[in-house]
Amino acid sequence: MRNILLPFLFLFLINCSKSDKQAANASLLEVIPEEQAPAPPSSISEKLLPDDKTSAHSQAKTDTISRKIIKNGDMRIQVSDIKKSQILINEILKSNNAYIQKEEFQNSDINENLELTIRVPHKNFDTLINSFSNGIGSVLSKNISSDDVTEEYTDVSIKLANKKIYLEKYRDMLKSAATTKDMLEIQEKIRALEDEIDVAEGRLRFIDDRVKYSTLNLSLYKEKIRSSATSKIGFGSRFIDSITEGWNSFVSFLLGLISLWPFFLLIPVIVFLWRKWKRRKKQ
Repeated sequence: MRNILLPFLFLFLINCSKSDKQAANASLLEVIPEEQAPAPPSSISEKLLPDDKTSAHSQAKTDTISRKIIKNGDMRIQVSDIKKSQILINEILKSNNAYIQKEEFQNSDINENLELTIRVPHKNFDTLINSFSNGIGSVLSKNISSDDVTEEYTDVSIKLANKKIYLEKYRDMLKSAATTKDMLEIQEKIRALEDEIDVAEGRLRFIDDRVKYSTLNLSLYKEKIRSSATSKIGFGSRFIDSITEGWNSFVSFLLGLISLWPFFLLIPVIVFLWRKWKRRKKQ
């Protein structure tokens, strides 16, 4: 009987020891929290992405961009004297802090035209238009347009800010590049980013200039009256012009006939063949 109970007693003692070890391990798990495993290293593309703080700062910066409105205008005015009107225009431009960017004058027998490209501060644009409409001459045509480029300006600004962030990160990566291949690749990306940044900054400067200074294309028109009573071009001049035009028309007609000489050579041949056919018909 004792021989039978001894194995059972031995098994009971072993189970008790295992239970004590499991309880001890459980208590250790309750006391010591499980540590998080370290995150895997980010890839190059992930390193180049701006963090949330930088993105929020860029977004907040672009949200404060004021509206960008570009104003342009075209006017055509008929005047009695080009020179006097030009003097008056210069006075109006001076009072509105405007300037002439381009000037072109054309003089023909029929009319005189003065084409002006004017740049004026946007706040004085409407005042300048009203001054030209009321104080120079008769307005033949007027076209005023406003173009809202706020969305384009904001989009270019956001992309420019991100490109500058990428550029700084690539420069940091260049300092720690291990191989020549990596250095060349990073330098090529830096060069491409610098070109894109230059283009974006140039576009923003262009928009700022067009917003700050509006553009007006002004055309002054004077029609010359061809009359012996009111013009230097009298009846004698017009008579001589008519004779000259008639002679030119006659010369043109004569030259046109001369250019048809191959057809004139065919006329005797056609007459000869017609007579020959007529004789055969009689016989």
